Amino acid sequence: MIRFLSLLLLFSFAAPAHAQSDEIVAQRAEDVVSVFRGEMAYTDVFHDSFVAALPEAQFAALNAQLEAQMGPLVGLEGVEHSGNPGEATISLRFEQSIMSGPMRLSSAEPHKIAGLLLNDIQPVNDAGLSALDQIKALDGTTSVYFARLDGSEVVARHNAKMPLAIGSTFKLYVLSALARSIEAGERDWSDVVELTEKSFPSGVMQDWPAGSPVTLHTLAVQMISISDNTATDQLMAVLGREAVEAEVAASGHADPEATFPFMTTREMFLLKLSQDDALAAYSAADVAVRRVTLDAMEDRELDMGQISSVFSGGPRFIDVEWFASSQDIARIYARLAEDPVVRDILAVNLGMADRHFDGWDYAGYKGGSEPGVLNFSWLLRDSAGDYWVLAMSWNNPDKALSEMRFLGLAQQLLAEAPQGGE
Repeated sequence: MIRFLSLLLLFSFAAPAHAQSDEIVAQRAEDVVSVFRGEMAYTDVFHDSFVAALPEAQFAALNAQLEAQMGPLVGLEGVEHSGNPGEATISLRFEQSIMSGPMRLSSAEPHKIAGLLLNDIQPVNDAGLSALDQIKALDGTTSVYFARLDGSEVVARHNAKMPLAIGSTFKLYVLSALARSIEAGERDWSDVVELTEKSFPSGVMQDWPAGSPVTLHTLAVQMISISDNTATDQLMAVLGREAVEAEVAASGHADPEATFPFMTTREMFLLKLSQDDALAAYSAADVAVRRVTLDAMEDRELDMGQISSVFSGGPRFIDVEWFASSQDIARIYARLAEDPVVRDILAVNLGMADRHFDGWDYAGYKGGSEPGVLNFSWLLRDSAGDYWVLAMSWNNPDKALSEMRFLGLAQQLLAEAPQGGE
């Protein structure tokens, strides 16, 4: 919810490689480890073009985030030479995960690293456990449902009926309510509205001028592809809370009132800014009292500077959230799957590299997070035209979660399953 993961690490592929030896490539791979450990200077290893794209301060921040997500760096796991001079795939082993990706050296001596993209994550799995067993062993509460949308075949299932906080995956219900309104002839994707709402990022539209004309289609793309919170709240203002709640119920959600009143992102942030006793009271209240609470916040200012500090200490009342089980998410995907415009919107950002969906005819995605909350949910279509869902949630009210570790387990689940559902 606060941000969907996109630390797939470093980028910049400039300066083509030529005749560097495998020994130089191997040495540079070792140098990457030395930079991560602070044993070599960043600019001694990375080419000027790389440093310009990713300044040293940003690298240091990414390094700290990697360690927080995956534990300390253990060392270089391996170097696989590509056959092209100066190019290889390198693997770095962290305590909990292995990150791999292509590395390219510059052609000019001393052949510094001009490109590095660590975009493949594999959990460390010394015990040889399946992805599902590893998910079950995570601290906190987890849920997985990997199955045909009609439920006729199940690849993996764990706590699939258990409602958990899902972060920004709630935006699927907003998208579905919009699609239903358009299907009913009440609106059109090309309708233009003025931007009147403003929320805290993720997203970019909070910085757009008030009153900016924007289409419903643009709002939907921003809401799903970059999880734009302002776009989401704008769509909810257009549709009305009642319409979104009606869609939650119509989808077959097993316990709609657990997530009612259906909050805007602004309302959720304002609630999280409340004192602990007020948050506890909201969590314990019935739906009618919660509605009064939200109505009373309508004129409160959202202090952008305060929001970051609220979440800096880890999870904060994750029972004030949006809730759905993995099977509930399958049900909303079933309502979204047949709309070609919706499918295109869901496919803009798949959450990880396209190669992980080899064998599938189509993939769409929405995920969500806040400290203590993770959800990844994919809509998939096999070569026979049948739709599948992979929905997985992880909640822990006591500590932040590793998005990268969970993403690696999602990749492993996809790799273990019959490709394309066959």
